[in-house]
Amino acid sequence: MAHGDFIAEERIRLFPYRSALSAPPALSFIFQTMITRPDTPGTSVAGGDVTVTISDGIGTIRFGHPKGNSLPGALLRRLAEAVTWVGMDPAARVIVLRSEGTGPFCAGASFDELVEINDPASGEEFFSGFAKVILAMIRAPKFVLVRVHGRTAGGGVGLAAAGDYTIATSNASAKLSELAVGIGPFVVGPVIERRIGTAAFAAMAVDVNWRDAEWCERHGLYARVLDDTALADAAINALAGTLAASNPEAMAEMKRIFWEGTEQWEELLAGRARISGRLVLSAFTREAIAKFRER
Repeated sequence: MAHGDFIAEERIRLFPYRSALSAPPALSFIFQTMITRPDTPGTSVAGGDVTVTISDGIGTIRFGHPKGNSLPGALLRRLAEAVTWVGMDPAARVIVLRSEGTGPFCAGASFDELVEINDPASGEEFFSGFAKVILAMIRAPKFVLVRVHGRTAGGGVGLAAAGDYTIATSNASAKLSELAVGIGPFVVGPVIERRIGTAAFAAMAVDVNWRDAEWCERHGLYARVLDDTALADAAINALAGTLAASNPEAMAEMKRIFWEGTEQWEELLAGRARISGRLVLSAFTREAIAKFRER
């Protein structure tokens, strides 16, 4: 199995690694009795991976990266494809998105990859990765539950906002740090603004300090905040189990209504990615990212 493939575990389905963003034909699954993580980390994302499991009607997608669960381009592509595939699989009636480890939920864009961008087209392509994940989440015809177990920044806040129901722990502070490095939350902005409102989004975008989990719950980024990871896991597992036993048609219609008005977001987010792709090449941003990496 190539390191670029999805890794499946615990006697579940292995999803073939191919583009699922262009309306693929009927799904074909490769069944394995036991697939485990390779001994060597995935070379394309410097150790990061995406795993998919389906059990009892619940499709669980986990992503991880050794640098604070940050998101390089390859990991973004795999994450978008995983959400799309699980959204199409009738065996999964609800999707749970979570990240690995006990540290940050998601550190946002990979600074290592940002400094390697050397032209506007490459910049646009990288930031389009966040657009594809967000679009996959809101276009999936089933609810996406997000579990946030620690701090989240930048693109990670976009993942929390794109969920239909997000459960977080009390230490799950959030911030939009893009302006601090000379860009802005352009791609993730529309979904965050829709989730928490224009005033709260503007406050996060302008004042790049951390907002605690209580603030995030009060403004709608999180639906529930629990004291610790064990309680958050119990809550999201219970809700996922209930939804897995609910009417898929009703949930699909609810999901469609939740995201009415986003029909033009493919074009909108593509334009936002072009803005970020241009700004990331500025001297200001190059210097700011270099300083962050030295910390």
